[in-house]
Amino acid sequence: MDGIIETVPGYATLLIHYDPLTVSFARVRDFLREKLLQAEETLSRKPRQIEVPVRYGGEEGGDLESAARHLRLQVEEVIRLHRQKIYTVFMMGFTPGFPYMGKLDDALVMPRLAMPRPRVRAGTVAIAGWQTGIYPLDSPGGWHLIGWTPLTLFDPRSDSPFLFAPGDEVKFIEEK
Repeated sequence: MDGIIETVPGYATLLIHYDPLTVSFARVRDFLREKLLQAEETLSRKPRQIEVPVRYGGEEGGDLESAARHLRLQVEEVIRLHRQKIYTVFMMGFTPGFPYMGKLDDALVMPRLAMPRPRVRAGTVAIAGWQTGIYPLDSPGGWHLIGWTPLTLFDPRSDSPFLFAPGDEVKFIEEK
C-alpha cells in the first residue's frame, strides 16, 4: 500500500511505519483489518513437516563443544537433545528467511553470546535462549553455532523465496 514505509513484526505485535502525508491512519487501519481477515482464512493451513539434514560440529558448528561444556553435557547428548524434538517455526525475521523455532529442551537453554560475530555462514544451525534457528544468509549473529545444513533457506529468485513459514514443523536429522 502506498504510504506504508516499513513493517516490523514481533511475536505478538506488528509495528507499522507510515507516511501520514500520503495515507491516513483510518486507511491504514482499514487495510490492516482487511489483511487480518485474509490471514484468519489461512490459519487453517496444515503445517508442513520439513526434515533438515544437519552436520553437527565442524567448522560451521564450532560452538558445539563449548556449548556442551557450558550445559554440562556430552557433545553427543547436545546433538541427541537437539534432534529429538519437532520444532515449530514461530516467526520469520532478523534476516530474510531466518526461522525462529522452539521450544528447545530445557537442558539446551543458554544465553546469546555477549558479543555477536561479524559473520555466520548461511546454513548454520544455532541455539540461543529457548530457540533454535538457521542462518539463511551470511550475516552477523549472536547465537551458539552447533551445525550446518546444505539446504537453501532463502532464494529471492524463486516464486516461493522462503523454505519455511510460520507454523511449519521442523525435524533435524543428523547427517554424517
